[in-house]
Amino acid sequence: MATSKVYFTNLRTMPGRSLTEKMVILAKKAGIENIDFQDKFTAIKIHFGEPGNLAYLRPNFAARMADLLRSLGAKPFLTDSNTLYSGRRSNGVDHYESAMENGYNPISARCPVFIADGIKGTDYREIEIDGEYCKAPKIGTAIADADIIISMSHFKGHEQAGFGGALKNLGMGCASVGGKLELHSASKPAIDEESCKGCGMCAKNCAHQAISMVNRKAVIDYDKCVGCGQCIAVCQFDAATTGDYDTSEHLNCKIAEYTKAVLKDKPHFHLCFIMNVSPECDCWNHNDAAIIPDLGIAASFDPVALDCACADLVNSAPMIDFSENEAGVKFGNMLREKSHDHKCYCDHDHDKKSDKFHIMHPDTDWRAGVIHGEKIGIGNQDYELIIV
Repeated sequence: MATSKVYFTNLRTMPGRSLTEKMVILAKKAGIENIDFQDKFTAIKIHFGEPGNLAYLRPNFAARMADLLRSLGAKPFLTDSNTLYSGRRSNGVDHYESAMENGYNPISARCPVFIADGIKGTDYREIEIDGEYCKAPKIGTAIADADIIISMSHFKGHEQAGFGGALKNLGMGCASVGGKLELHSASKPAIDEESCKGCGMCAKNCAHQAISMVNRKAVIDYDKCVGCGQCIAVCQFDAATTGDYDTSEHLNCKIAEYTKAVLKDKPHFHLCFIMNVSPECDCWNHNDAAIIPDLGIAASFDPVALDCACADLVNSAPMIDFSENEAGVKFGNMLREKSHDHKCYCDHDHDKKSDKFHIMHPDTDWRAGVIHGEKIGIGNQDYELIIV
């Protein structure tokens, strides 16, 4: 497979050239105008952000992208799908209100906003790909019905995938609620009793009543657990872990296969914003301090190469040191120590001890997703970085 091209621009601006204008220049240099948008329904897949989280992308970027696409003849709309875990984006009504609260509304974003899988997450299409892990991914109807896919991703860490970039925004973010269940269901958490402090936060935040407190220790009922991972996210003591039921690697492979379904037979283009690189996903109602300085925006027709390039840029960047009094001290100490070992899914030659995402989330291996993505033909790990 030929080397893919990834285009990158930094965040320096000047009078007459704002960040949104630089994004447009980047997209054009990367070739977005080569897509035939005329009268095509064009989904702009973006993460609307859980209310309380401030790391998600500013809606100004989406609005400027909508303007560009409309100028090229497209019928653009913004979209995201409902979540499996509890929160303010788990159904279409609350999700739409959350999107508007965070600035993603038809006025500020200058295009319609749709929740891809409907009110209850049951509005989806099964797209057959006969994958190794997923035979027919369940994709939100608004995305499945789109003629063209444009993804705009906030690049950041993720507690189960390692990081969230283009593949996760597409594969996980476009899945219906039932699709997310398929993605997570074999990856169920476990409780480390020695680390469990009996605070009950996991039980309070479990949307499926799968966790109870027994003798001040969390206990998981696996007949009810769907593997959504919310307990892992809310546990402050690292007591909720991914366990032995499945691996982060399988989750990343499934995400790659769902991405294949999303992009099947459709023109597509992708941007990643390496800004406010928070340790965890924008799905939570808070965001910790960024782990590196803001770097820039990257774009490509190849989501695999784009994720690889963004990960390399983050891993090459200097770490922001954390104050001992700030909430980010846990990740700061981990990044400074650089001493976490974990059996890697692949034999790919990389230094896990200098991989910031692996250090923050040692039970993850993001490379499993890009390796599988290349294997199933949705992209290429080898890339040429072109500075715009």
